[in-house]
This record gives sequence, C-alpha cells and structure tokens, in this order.
Amino acid sequence: MTKKLSETNDREALIKRLKRIEGQVKGIQKMVEEERYCVDILVQISAIRSAINKVGSILLENHIKGCVTNSLKNDDIEISEDTIKELMDTINKFTK
Repeated sequence: MTKKLSETNDREALIKRLKRIEGQVKGIQKMVEEERYCVDILVQISAIRSAINKVGSILLENHIKGCVTNSLKNDDIEISEDTIKELMDTINKFTK
C-alpha cells in the first residue's frame, strides 16, 4: 500500500523549497556554461545539498509524526515491527 503525504504537511512550503532548489540547480548549470570559478560552483553545490537535506528532514519528521505514529498505535505486533523496519531502512537510506 502506497502512503501519501499526510494532510498535516505544509505541501506548499515543501513545493516552494523544491522550486528554490530547482532554481539553484539551473543557476549552477549557467555557471558551468559561463565557465565560472570552480570554487564558486562548489559553494553553490554545497548550498543545494543543504537545502535538499532540509526537505528530506522535514519529510522524515512528518512521516514519523504521521504514518509511523499511526501505524504503531495499531495493536498488531507484526505491523508495528514492519513499520519500525521500514523506518530504519528509510533513515539509513536518507543518511547515506
């Protein structure tokens, strides 16, 4: 079963952040085309990494507060164990 973003998420804020990141990526593309100084490009790449990590952190927090919390309220131990395994797998992937 595919789960969607919970209704409590501020989708508009996430979309705004992602559009800002998209603009940053286009800016880097232009910097490369213009053969700008490598260090300046690397600084911008670092800023994008930070911004995308923030989006991921917000989504992870919302997932824990919504999907995970609701699933753990279920009395079915197997479902709770599956939820915890999924959460740990997700955290491991996100932190690589």
